[in-house]
Amino acid sequence: MASKRKPIHTPSSTAGAGGANTARPQMNFRQGLNDTTARAEAKGTRPTATPTSIREVLTMMVLHVCKKIIFFDTNLKVPLYLGSLFIVSLIGDFLPYPKTYLARTDNLFNVYFVKMGWAWTLLFSFPYLAMTSVTLCCGDNQRLLRNHLPRLGIATVFWFVWTKLFNIIESSYGRCSVRGFDAKIGCLKAGHLWNGFDISGHAFILIYSSLVLMEEARPIIGWEGIKDLLRNEEHNRSNNDNSQTSNPLKSLKDEDLKALKYFYNRFTPTIRLLFIGMTMLQLLWDVMLVGTMLYHHRMVEKVLSGIIAVVMWFVTYRAWYPIPTVLPDPVGKGMFNYQSIVKPEIGLRRRASLLQPGSATSGAGANAGGVGSGKDIPKFMGMPLYAARQTGTGGSGGANPSTSSLEGTAGGQQGSFGIVKRRKIPDNRHHPSG
Repeated sequence: MASKRKPIHTPSSTAGAGGANTARPQMNFRQGLNDTTARAEAKGTRPTATPTSIREVLTMMVLHVCKKIIFFDTNLKVPLYLGSLFIVSLIGDFLPYPKTYLARTDNLFNVYFVKMGWAWTLLFSFPYLAMTSVTLCCGDNQRLLRNHLPRLGIATVFWFVWTKLFNIIESSYGRCSVRGFDAKIGCLKAGHLWNGFDISGHAFILIYSSLVLMEEARPIIGWEGIKDLLRNEEHNRSNNDNSQTSNPLKSLKDEDLKALKYFYNRFTPTIRLLFIGMTMLQLLWDVMLVGTMLYHHRMVEKVLSGIIAVVMWFVTYRAWYPIPTVLPDPVGKGMFNYQSIVKPEIGLRRRASLLQPGSATSGAGANAGGVGSGKDIPKFMGMPLYAARQTGTGGSGGANPSTSSLEGTAGGQQGSFGIVKRRKIPDNRHHPSG
C-alpha cells in the first residue's frame, strides 16, 4: 500500500497551552511587504548594457572562433612547427610524397601570396596596429609613432636582412651543374641547375609572419569589455561617484575619456574585420607551410630557417618588448590596462545536497537534525529555493525530530565526511501495534 510522502517543507511546531499544533509552514517570501516596495529596494543604480542584436551575436561567435584559431597555445605551436619541419621534411627526403597542386611552384597561392607574404602580413597588421594603438593611447599620435609602430619596423628589418642573407649564402657557397659558370644568375639563365645551401626563405617568412600576426592581434582580447568600462566610468563621473576604484579608466582625464570613446566607436567595426582577415591569413600561411614541408627544400634548410624565425620572434616579443624601460612598448599597452581585469575562475565542483545542513568543514557545529543556517539555503535571484527546516521544541504537540524521513548523521561524522545519510524508519503499518 502506497503511503503519503511527507512534504519537505515541514511546519515549525510550537507547544501551546493545550498541546495543539498551531504552527504554519515556513513561507518563501516576506509577508506583509508590498511588491512595489521590494522592487524599489532591489533597484540598482548602475547603467545597463544596450540590447544585443542578432548581428552582434553572430559577430561575437565568429570572433570567438577566430580567437581560438589564432591564439593557439605558443607552447604547443612552436614545437609543432619545428617538429613538423623535421619529421615531415625528413620523410620527404627519402620517400617523396605524391604530387598535388601545392607541389607546383606556379600555383596560385605561391605566386600571389607566399611570394608577397610579408606585404600581405603588413596589409592587415599595420592598420590593425594603428587603430588599436591610437585607441588605447586615447588619440596620442606621438605615442603611437614612438611606442608601437616601431614593432612592425623592426620585424620588417629582420625579414629583409635574413632573406637577403639566405640568398647570399646560396650564391656564395654553391656551384653550377655545368662547369664554366661561377655565378648563380648566369647558371640559371643558361638553363642549368645551381646547387647550393638554399635556406628556405618560404619556411622563414611563413613561420615568422604567423607568429607576428598572433602577437599583434592580442589587443582584441578583452576589447569588447572597453564598452562596459566606458559606460560605467561616464556614469560615475556624471553622478560624482568616487566609490568605484576598480575601473581602469578612472585615472584618465575627461578629454582622454572622450577621445577613447570616439576612437573606440569609430574603429571597432574595422578592427573586427581586420582581425578576421588576420586569422584567415594565418590559416593560409599554415597551409602553405605544409606544402613547403612536403615538396620544397631539404630538411636541414627548412629546419634552420624555422629555428631562425622562432628565435627572432622570441627575442623581440618575449624578451625585448616586455622590458618596461626600453622602447617599443609591448602589444596592447596604452594609457590604461583593460586586460588586467581577471574574472573569477569558476571551476568544476560537486553541488551540495539541498538537504545538507552545512559545509563539509562545519565539524561538530553542524546541526544533527538537518537544520541549516540561512546562508546555507540555496537561493535564486535573492530568494530562497525552499524554507529552512526548524525543529519544534517542547510540548506533546511538537514534531518529533527523530521521525523525519531524511536526517543527517551525527555532527562529528558530518564534519568529517560531509555526507548526508538516510535513517531507516520502521514501518509498523502491518503490525497490530502500529
